[in-house]
Amino acid sequence: MKSVDYKLFFAVVFLVIFGMIMISSVSVYGSFRVTSVMVQNGLLSDPYNYFYVLRNISHVLIAMVMLGVVVKIPYTFFEKYSKYFFGASLVLLIIVLLIGSSWNGARWWINLPFLPFAIQPTEFLKFSLIIYLAFFFKKYKHLLHTFSDGFLPFCLIIGIVLLLVGLQPDFGTIMVVIPVAVIMFFMAGANIKYLLSLIVIWMILSVGIYSAGEYDKETGKNLNKLGYITQRIDNFLSDEKKAIENKTINYQTEQALIAIGSWWFAGLGFGQSVQKFGYLPEVQGDFIFSVIVEELGFLGAFFLLSIYVYIGYRGFLISSHVKDSFASYVAVWVSSWILLQACINIGVNLNIIPLTGITLPFVSYGGSSLLALTLWLAVLLNISRSVETTSKFARLNRKKFVFLR
Repeated sequence: MKSVDYKLFFAVVFLVIFGMIMISSVSVYGSFRVTSVMVQNGLLSDPYNYFYVLRNISHVLIAMVMLGVVVKIPYTFFEKYSKYFFGASLVLLIIVLLIGSSWNGARWWINLPFLPFAIQPTEFLKFSLIIYLAFFFKKYKHLLHTFSDGFLPFCLIIGIVLLLVGLQPDFGTIMVVIPVAVIMFFMAGANIKYLLSLIVIWMILSVGIYSAGEYDKETGKNLNKLGYITQRIDNFLSDEKKAIENKTINYQTEQALIAIGSWWFAGLGFGQSVQKFGYLPEVQGDFIFSVIVEELGFLGAFFLLSIYVYIGYRGFLISSHVKDSFASYVAVWVSSWILLQACINIGVNLNIIPLTGITLPFVSYGGSSLLALTLWLAVLLNISRSVETTSKFARLNRKKFVFLR
């Protein structure tokens, strides 16, 4: 059996280890607060500072076990059963609407007793949607330019996804899934004349969702499920003076910018962040990049971004050297998605994109996110076994690792 792309594998492993190290630094205050509440509820005897670190280690261990299993499964298995994976994701989206845990008026998670974290179905939807669209585009490539057999079926698929995700609602997933799916559609050979129609539909839906959202501008309390979406957009468009005067407006983003603005060339030093001590909420999640810059400065940020670019490069290289169109579609879209998600997360931290709730891939704290990303990595590594042996790409690391063979 051919070897996988070890350069890609170790680049991702580096990100995961880097994320674990940074979470150990940024989550000290958050861990103490969480465990203090647990002490008050009689669940612990004493609070401690490594709650999120321990949970993150458990996430990584589960992800590594899953990687070792899934990487041995031929990618053709996912092609064959792509409809079932996609169908299962839709079922999970329906279940989360019925029994999912609520937060800020939205239902995003399903609690499972045998896992140390709640499952977020939208993370796995991203994976299943990619493999299903790759299957669909390969099978019906000759019909994608038609209206009845190409455009309408694609709109039906995306419409179902948009409806179920919108009912939660999950603004971040909608912001990423729909544009990427449309790009995938036209990259696969769809008629360009339908692009304008999809853009118009997207604009109408966006305006409708924004207009339907209601929230109290004084307290920031959402008055309906779409309120938080409208609030985030308003917050993004609000002026800085108003944001500073009223902490319900853009507070998290303002604190992130303070963290980023505190860095020197090499940062304040590992573990020396100020913003992580309660000023920047949930810093181990969506806003971990801000504290990375605060502690490690330009050098740390540049090195982190370089790793993401390299992962994207390896993925595009894999895509260009496989003959099977399904494998090529999956490789390029998975790589693009990882890069896009990283760009959106960093854009939110820099306040050039509205708050989305999207994690920094392989770095931010989050069990569902890490498992979904691990699935993508496993399939991508398996596809890398199918590269042309006569190409330059075949000259990979020749060392043999039983774990990935």
